Amino acid sequence: MFSLLRTVSVFCLIWLALPLLADDAAKGRQIAEEFKQRDRGWGDSESELLMILRNAAGQQSERRMRTLSYEMQDDGDKALTIFDEPRDIRGSAFLSHSHPNAEDDQWLYLPSLKRTRRIASRNKSGPFMASEFAYEDMTSFELEKFAFNYLRDENLNGELCFVIEQKPTDSFSGYSTTHVWIDQQHYRLQKVDYYDRKGSLLKTLTLHDYQQYLDKFWRPHRMTMLNHQTGKSTDLLLQSIRFGTGRVEADFDVAALERVR
Repeated sequence: MFSLLRTVSVFCLIWLALPLLADDAAKGRQIAEEFKQRDRGWGDSESELLMILRNAAGQQSERRMRTLSYEMQDDGDKALTIFDEPRDIRGSAFLSHSHPNAEDDQWLYLPSLKRTRRIASRNKSGPFMASEFAYEDMTSFELEKFAFNYLRDENLNGELCFVIEQKPTDSFSGYSTTHVWIDQQHYRLQKVDYYDRKGSLLKTLTLHDYQQYLDKFWRPHRMTMLNHQTGKSTDLLLQSIRFGTGRVEADFDVAALERVR
């Protein structure tokens, strides 16, 4: 009898919780949609960045790079990253085409090998140019690739944030889930915790020094990815950015990888 009563009680609690779970999922999705909507309409951009790689002992190396970006209206965005320094990787280039409803297309050109290779979906959790960013971190955010859940409101460094959970729907993702902090005033990304396939905290991305461009679009000038499991970290420092540079979609085809300078 007591066992039956416990079973009924548990069933009732689950049944009562279902509307709350549905509400949290809907709220999480709404927050993500607003975050995406507020960054629409920038067109194209060109930026210069400094990448700083640090090992667990604190020793560091630097890389200088340029990223050209192109906003697509009916598809995910396109981006071409070109490495200018140091000399041994100069001319290396990475091209990414994001897709909301299909696997992303990514290619890497290494001048030392004089060939372009495609990044297979099963390898996208690998490190991007030996940094703590993965290849899958280098694509535009697409709503269709996640299941969302609202977790809580939280004050983070003086910013009141929504905290939402994003579960990748792609079986090849290196993450089981991510927890994302988005400030409630401007819907800017403030922090992301990445959990590995076993559910352990793997990395944390923090974003700092936001500046507004074209009276609408916010861009962080410092991003830090810390790997909790290895002690390594990577900083990406945005040194300049220009919008409306006149880029066209043809500038982002595979052939562009081998002709960039």
